[in-house]
Amino acid sequence: MNRLIVTGASSGIGLAIARRFRRDDWSVINISRRPCPEPGVTNIPCDLAQPGAADGLADALSPWLLDRPRLCLVHNASIMQSNRVDTLGSADLRATLELNLVAPNAINRIVIPHLPPGSSILYIGSTLAEKAVPGVAGYVIAKHGLVGMMRATCQDLAGRGIHTCMICPGFTDTEQLRNLIGDNAGTLAAITGLSAFDRLIAPEEIADAVAFAAAAPVLNGALIHANLGQRER
Repeated sequence: MNRLIVTGASSGIGLAIARRFRRDDWSVINISRRPCPEPGVTNIPCDLAQPGAADGLADALSPWLLDRPRLCLVHNASIMQSNRVDTLGSADLRATLELNLVAPNAINRIVIPHLPPGSSILYIGSTLAEKAVPGVAGYVIAKHGLVGMMRATCQDLAGRGIHTCMICPGFTDTEQLRNLIGDNAGTLAAITGLSAFDRLIAPEEIADAVAFAAAAPVLNGALIHANLGQRER
């Protein structure tokens, strides 16, 4: 059976990805603080934001790496916080980088030696992986860095039959986004107004893009914007 290892599948895009792959009869392993509510998903509890936590996952992951089926690793866990580059504290930046960059790197070191040809490593980026908006400096920095990790993955694994790419969602209707904007109807209207479709993206739409990418080695090294098209202002 094909196997998915995904981080942060307790809610939002990660949960939608877990459900999409389960629907396609993949075995799904979630790594996150909270369990994934989708039936049939194996949960490995880990707070990836804690320094060194991801380095300790080798024992928990090893049973899922032994029989070497086709495997897809999706680095999805992320956090967006309000901060500005002129007030961004070093501790806050380190915490953001720990979850968004250091943890994926640690998981890669564990998983990559066991990947058979036909496998994939997919990164969930953001529209802000190639641009910036005010007020979320740490997130912008981290997502730009994740682009470099994806491109390094492509180059360093060339010849092994393993492909990688980054799916960059636009504004997606997730718990994290709703918590960030709160009850501010004006902010919600401004965000949806940026989309050429005048709406938020459904997490399931991103999950469909990820499922397609997992089976498409032609996308190796690609950065793919999945944002419904954005109006340029």
